[in-house]
Amino acid sequence: MVIRSSLAATRLLRDRGVKYAFGVPGESFLGLLDALYETPEIELVTCRHEGGAAFMADAAAKLIGQPSICMGTRGVGTANLAIGIHTAYQDSTPMLAMVGQVETPFRHREALQEVELAPFLGEITKWSVEPPSASELPRLVSEAYRMSMSGRPGPVGIVLRGDILDEEVPEPDLPSTAPIETAVAADVAGQVIDLLKNAKQPVIIAGGGVLRAGAVAPLVAFAEQTGIPVATAFRRLDAFPTDHPLSLGSLSFGTPAVVRERMATADVILAIGARLNETTTLGYTVPTPGTTLIHVDIDPETVGKTYPAAIGIAADARVAIATLANAAQTVSWPDRSAEQQELKAKLTAVLDASSVSTAHGVDPAVVMRELSRQLPDRSVLTSDAGNFWTWTQRYGSFTHPGTFLGPVSGAMGYAVPSAVDAAIVNDSAFPSVSLSGDGGFLMTANELATAAQRKLNVICVVFDNGIYGTIRAHQEREFPGRVSGTDIWTPDLVKYAEAFGGQGFRVERNDQAADAIAAAIANPGISVIDVVVDPENISAGTAMSSISKR
Repeated sequence: MVIRSSLAATRLLRDRGVKYAFGVPGESFLGLLDALYETPEIELVTCRHEGGAAFMADAAAKLIGQPSICMGTRGVGTANLAIGIHTAYQDSTPMLAMVGQVETPFRHREALQEVELAPFLGEITKWSVEPPSASELPRLVSEAYRMSMSGRPGPVGIVLRGDILDEEVPEPDLPSTAPIETAVAADVAGQVIDLLKNAKQPVIIAGGGVLRAGAVAPLVAFAEQTGIPVATAFRRLDAFPTDHPLSLGSLSFGTPAVVRERMATADVILAIGARLNETTTLGYTVPTPGTTLIHVDIDPETVGKTYPAAIGIAADARVAIATLANAAQTVSWPDRSAEQQELKAKLTAVLDASSVSTAHGVDPAVVMRELSRQLPDRSVLTSDAGNFWTWTQRYGSFTHPGTFLGPVSGAMGYAVPSAVDAAIVNDSAFPSVSLSGDGGFLMTANELATAAQRKLNVICVVFDNGIYGTIRAHQEREFPGRVSGTDIWTPDLVKYAEAFGGQGFRVERNDQAADAIAAAIANPGISVIDVVVDPENISAGTAMSSISKR
């Protein structure tokens, strides 16, 4: 039996578990769009910008554990996809970037929007390929899927010449490759347990590998078994319950000093599924000299890459935790509860006292606490890049895996598309909430049209201080008083929400936050909550005036 090559590709991806395709239609991949029409098991989501489509594909993969497709046309569409593809690359998110290319007879002849897309994508993907013929397309799509999911997951690029998509090929018989099984040797597990047992100040760092492996519950059990506190890597807030007595919170530029001190005094660190990048290591200050690092990651090239590991283990996080937990059963663990309770008390005191007093505007901590109090615990919160993140990190409540999405890459514009996707994946069973600054919000807020078209339940919280806050903070530190390019104007966000058929709220005082959030939750659909913040309140516990070199 023969079928069109594009249909062979979509059926192959369907059979491997792909559920979603996001994109802006283009004439160069009409054959792929038609194949998706015949493959209804893959839900096609039409977006308003390719960047939003790629962000949605990243979010979907994080929520369901399978790569999603993002699509764009030729040079222009692929360039727009790039920000989301790069985000997936930095976040180790599986993704299939399927981009249209000019027809074979027009290649290398100054065709409209022609760019050498495979090399372009090669810089921000695990692998990119331009199938040379229709007969090769199914096999290379199968290989792209395998590459996306193997080892450290990530995006792959598939460049599709328009003319090969409609050619007929024999229906392929390409069975999927089973995941490679990993294991931790018993003697190595014993060495790890000995180090942790004899440590005076051990700490566990939980990264994205814990989430991808579905290992949050086993990690909680292991932490309770050993009494070792857990800090989460940058943007992995839901890798360990924030309300757990052993939680140290997240490692980032907003980490409170009391947690930084605890990390600095750790004599043994067990990092699981964490790459130990600049932000997670608090600017490459953790581990400190003399600290013993045990590094577990599914990617052998990641283990010990940024810091030498005394013990390096290349293994799936779930497998590693199960092996360590089994080895820990025969050990008598010291009681560290009093020390942890003292640390938690200090942390609570810091969080209660970390607000900056300003003449006007809202304390973002009030907003985050109200969201934590009022939202269903399965609601997904998505975060943009920006200094408001410090309040998200400190005051957000994340008690279940899959309830937080944020870009490790620091890409602005991520929050709205990913919240829209979360509403699609969860079928709007509960509100999805995007958290943005006024700068990042307007970069991708056009995707609220996608939410409106699909009648989704999305709440957008915008921390509105009239500046590009993160950059202004750096500017004041480096060039005090010389404001250049960091002031911005924001339109009426209440009317903006209404233009999408939604409702808007402007919150100018702390006592208005609870009612606005309650009203947004009570009326499913699109809601935008414009939270006015004094730019002096630049991040959690920090005043703008305090960082200037004046």
